[in-house]
Amino acid sequence: MEVDGLMSKGLVFAVEDEENIQQLIKYNLKAHGYRVKNFDTGEKLIEQCKVTIPDLFLLDVMLPGIDGFEVCNQLKQDVLTKTIPVIMLTAKSDEVDKVLGLELGADDYMTKPFSVRELVARVKAVFRRMSLSNQSNTDVLSFGNIKIDCSRREVVKDDKIVDMAFKEFELLKLLVMNKGKVLSRDMLLEKIWGYDYYGETRTVNVHIRYLRQKLEDDDSNPGSY
Repeated sequence: MEVDGLMSKGLVFAVEDEENIQQLIKYNLKAHGYRVKNFDTGEKLIEQCKVTIPDLFLLDVMLPGIDGFEVCNQLKQDVLTKTIPVIMLTAKSDEVDKVLGLELGADDYMTKPFSVRELVARVKAVFRRMSLSNQSNTDVLSFGNIKIDCSRREVVKDDKIVDMAFKEFELLKLLVMNKGKVLSRDMLLEKIWGYDYYGETRTVNVHIRYLRQKLEDDDSNPGSY
């Protein structure tokens, strides 16, 4: 979508400093009908967001200047971009890096080298979930002192708005809609991250912990959420 109100379908901003990977991403996503704009630094991507807001960010971690983690952090602090899904691209397989990205608000991560098929599948899954979410966003859900406005994608606790990343919002909505039911981690992965998610159940743990930190009065002594 555009800041001035003009809508565009499937616009992806990808920041990657290796030109061959830039072209790989652009060629294959465009072949599947997506619009792609490449950037070689995080600073350039953030500057462009002052003019145009995409539907998805692909952020490489290792970048000249500010790294992908800092780019993600700045995007999640900006009211215009904080709800836009983020997929991190990293050459590191260290679990600490993956968890850091998730805690900063990233929705998914891919470890290099990645297959083109996996990249396209991840992007398709994000847009499919957004489409399904938009179709079902008609109600206001309540649980205790928390209200979830699905149409506005807004969470309110004690009359104060709580900032939520895309995956956090979807996870909270699913849990509230199924309150009283036992949902396995595999089921949550399937519903929120999609059938073609290649990650691990720790992803769910991180998002649950992040929700508790935002919603519990004392997240070290969990209540009923």
